[in-house]
Amino acid sequence: MSSNKMPSTEKLDEIVKLLQAIFFPGYFGVDDAKKNLHLVEKKLKKQILRGFCFFCKEEQESCSKCVDKSEAISYNFIQTIPVIKHLLSTDAIAAYEGDPAASSVSETIFCYPSIRALSMHRVAHELNKLGVPLIPRIISENAHSSTGIDIHPGAQIGEKFFMDHGTGIVIGETTIIGKNVRLYQGVTLGAKSFPLDEKGRPIKGIPRHPIVEDNVIIYSGATILGRIKIGKNSTIGGNVWLTEEVPADSWVTQGTNGNVDIKRKNI
Repeated sequence: MSSNKMPSTEKLDEIVKLLQAIFFPGYFGVDDAKKNLHLVEKKLKKQILRGFCFFCKEEQESCSKCVDKSEAISYNFIQTIPVIKHLLSTDAIAAYEGDPAASSVSETIFCYPSIRALSMHRVAHELNKLGVPLIPRIISENAHSSTGIDIHPGAQIGEKFFMDHGTGIVIGETTIIGKNVRLYQGVTLGAKSFPLDEKGRPIKGIPRHPIVEDNVIIYSGATILGRIKIGKNSTIGGNVWLTEEVPADSWVTQGTNGNVDIKRKNI
């Protein structure tokens, strides 16, 4: 491990705020996209460099290899901004459509923890895909601290995603979520077990979290574990403990005998 400075959580929070002004023009900060993009690239490049140098064996912040990588990645991240912006616009619409208490899309952008958490997750996810060390996890943990929503930057989330209330939601690293999915507070999309290597250490990077297909609703307190598929158009009831596959178009509830009750919807 290098003795160089770690990335700054405060500077990364500044970068996220600048990005929010780009994602939602007229809502946050200075409405000057060109200026904000320039600042994002400049600040992000420095933090990515620190992330690489923290683990670099060269033990110096001027390592040319780390400098080149940080410049390339910060440029490539800027190219993903239109995609992130589009996804977040669909998330804001989903929040408005999914919550009868929402008076406008603007209210969801300004006030809802779902939108704040997703703004940070979608940034962290793209940085994670680009191979940036440490920084995606710092951003996701900043979101966790401020919203109570814990999304690993590796999780893949489709458009029109809404987390109603949000507090206590946990979404694991290898989770895949389709389009138009809604979760309520306290939902866990987690791993059922952790395969170990010959030295007894958890094996990293293997798929171990659920796949949630399009148009699924998961109500509060549900715990869904393992690499199982929740079929499209299904509804998972509150407080369900689920470790088995769910066919498309299903209702899932907790049975009186403690077993899960899976029924097909009338379609």
